[in-house]
Amino acid sequence: MEGVDRCGKTTQVDLLSKSEMFSPSKKMNFPDRTTTIGTMINSYLKSQTEMSDESVHLLFSSNRWECNNDIVKTLNSGVNIVCDRYAYSGVAFTHSKPSAPSLAWCKGPDVGLVRPDAILFLSVDAETAEGRGGFGEERYENTTHQNAVRGVFKTLREMDEASGEGRWFDVNAKGTVEEVKGRIEGVVKEVMEDLGPIKKLWCEGEY
Repeated sequence: MEGVDRCGKTTQVDLLSKSEMFSPSKKMNFPDRTTTIGTMINSYLKSQTEMSDESVHLLFSSNRWECNNDIVKTLNSGVNIVCDRYAYSGVAFTHSKPSAPSLAWCKGPDVGLVRPDAILFLSVDAETAEGRGGFGEERYENTTHQNAVRGVFKTLREMDEASGEGRWFDVNAKGTVEEVKGRIEGVVKEVMEDLGPIKKLWCEGEY
């Protein structure tokens, strides 16, 4: 699940991971702040440390790579995975910065990760996101940056659809938690009826 900050991803990831229709399942969060790399990322997001855009981008990617083998093993064991953010967020949040590295550079470190069977983009307008609890507590939570992030997500979707490499679904994230949950489960049911091999992200090849 992807989207701007405070769109409800974390709540919906938790609900889907507990849903009978998605069982057995495992939920994952990126960044994974429990690892050594994750603690460095957490310090940056809390504005406790400073580093270059390129350095922190590579840390985010490394955080995903250190979980990649576990993702492959989990999927091969028959367990579904739902992620709260993934490589798309990494690219979107870096490339949306002023004087950002190129889109190709931002995508490069994540080439070859496990490709998701579907990307659910939780769509919510800026006013709604800003009105939700906690907005503004972390480094990237400001309106200007969030709007830029939306634009990069749109570009990534267009690129994936043009290459046939990703299945994107827009999910209206406004409404009650249960209403959004129902929309997500409808999409997930459709996706699970047409699963294939574990493919690699943004390149040829399978695991």
